[in-house]
Amino acid sequence: MSNLTQQELNSIREVVTAHQNVASKLDSYAQNVNDPAIRQMFDKGAQDARKNAMDLINLIG
Repeated sequence: MSNLTQQELNSIREVVTAHQNVASKLDSYAQNVNDPAIRQMFDKGAQDARKNAMDLINLIG
């Protein structure tokens, strides 16, 4: 994806950072909940957010 402008790269970086932040928050929520179903939901959300961030990084890398 070498045809991306600097502005587009910066936007992707912001989205990656946002996904990483969401993953961290969901990890924290999962650690503080007692209901196993809700914990699993938070864990899955964190995993998905990390995967999305990595997919974007791989797309531009």
